[in-house]
Amino acid sequence: MIATFIVGLGVLAIDYLVELIWLNKLLSLLLLGFYVLILQFFRNPKRLTIIDDAHIIAPADGKVVVIEEVFEKEYFKEKRIQVSIFMSPINVHVTRYPIGGEVTFSKYHPGKYLVAWHPKASEENERTTVVINNKLSGEILYRQIAGAMARRIVNYAEPQMQVIQGADAGFIKFGSRVDVFLPLNAVIKVNLNDKVKGGEQIIATL
Repeated sequence: MIATFIVGLGVLAIDYLVELIWLNKLLSLLLLGFYVLILQFFRNPKRLTIIDDAHIIAPADGKVVVIEEVFEKEYFKEKRIQVSIFMSPINVHVTRYPIGGEVTFSKYHPGKYLVAWHPKASEENERTTVVINNKLSGEILYRQIAGAMARRIVNYAEPQMQVIQGADAGFIKFGSRVDVFLPLNAVIKVNLNDKVKGGEQIIATL
């Protein structure tokens, strides 16, 4: 890993350039702490997904910051229930498919880097939009959104792919958010400010 290489160089530089023992140890500990934080951020814990086409599961770890009826402009062009999950830098940043089925739409949008909880982040920030068609649940849209610190979104979904509920769908670096757009008849199973677990927790039933 690049981070490992950088930390290794940093430790060597400290050994050669710093003669004060206490300062040497302090800087070494700071570099080690930084390395642990990087490893923590890129972790991808295994999750047990109970596959059920009538359930929509959380696509990411984090806090529910939006539950509201909105007009989805990009794909459906009709009203949907939006559920948004905010990921802080300490959350797992792997995104997971909220439902299984065929990917019918996948598009990347360059954009701004407003804070992820900003009301306009869903439409103005760098983002990817993915739609999955499930034979039972119909089409479900989710959107990966970069935040103020995020500078790269990784999206694995491509049109005509068959995807499995709970499987890895991508990754967003540092603070970010995922929006899910559900049919108006969806029964929401979470509340504002709830902390959810991606790949396992049910956020809605259809």
